[in-house]
Amino acid sequence: MTQRITPNIWCDRTAEQAGAFYASVFDDTTSRVTARYPSEGLPEFQRDFAGEAVMVDVVLRGYRFSLINADATFAPNPSISFLVTADPRDFDGDEHAARGWINRIWTALAEEGRVLMDIGEYPYSGLYGWVEDKFGMSWQLKLAAAGADPVPPVVPMLMFGDGVQNRAAEAVELYTGLFPDAGVGRVVTYPVTTSAEPVGAVMYADFRLAGQTFAVMDSQMDQDFTFTPGVSLLVDCDGQDEIDRLWDALTAVPEAEQCGWLADRFGVSWQIVPANMAELMQRPNAYAHMMAMKKLIIADF
Repeated sequence: MTQRITPNIWCDRTAEQAGAFYASVFDDTTSRVTARYPSEGLPEFQRDFAGEAVMVDVVLRGYRFSLINADATFAPNPSISFLVTADPRDFDGDEHAARGWINRIWTALAEEGRVLMDIGEYPYSGLYGWVEDKFGMSWQLKLAAAGADPVPPVVPMLMFGDGVQNRAAEAVELYTGLFPDAGVGRVVTYPVTTSAEPVGAVMYADFRLAGQTFAVMDSQMDQDFTFTPGVSLLVDCDGQDEIDRLWDALTAVPEAEQCGWLADRFGVSWQIVPANMAELMQRPNAYAHMMAMKKLIIADF
């Protein structure tokens, strides 16, 4: 299946180093530069990036995400993390081997990073931990339960907190109404134990967009961060009509509109781009044309 939605992580001139790090930490993972800044025609604020990598693609256990080589304007935070599941069935049924794999990955990611939830046993997993690595990206590592339905090895997790707390279900309804091969899977809500807790707040839910699995949760705790362009979701669109439809349905923050980027009503950043973007960027002055656009117009490249 072609992956049409790709998480993009904003890096402060560290994209190549981060890609090499992930390729060294995870098995069956590759990293490569897929685009570079042009050598001329850059706006003033980007001129010292001339010739440097602009996009680095990482394929982790078959799942692709991209690293944007930029500046310190944005940074990832735990509002969007990657849930990585180790299933003993992928280790010839050896749970000990699966646990060893998780512990090895955890140790590497935690070095120079920040532990968000200690690695250990939890009610929902025999081994689980949440860590932010030295590049600021958040990872949840989880051991699959014996006999559980198989899940994708990598799933982006969106956590709704701060100003959008308890709106995870609303977001799932919006997103699944916009994409093909979409639907809601497992939904677990928080138990209501006091009158202050909203009915229907999501402890965990997974859903499909364009055949890909995503997950959401409502944060139970106060936090001073939420969604930013530090992690965005890039959608490869089949022509201008699909660009127009998704753009109109998602965009909610006019000041965030730039070069195909938008922010939806929850603050989640999306990049709505044509599937042949790489080809379009080969046209004369394509980079300058793109920088002048908000919504991308294929005919204007």
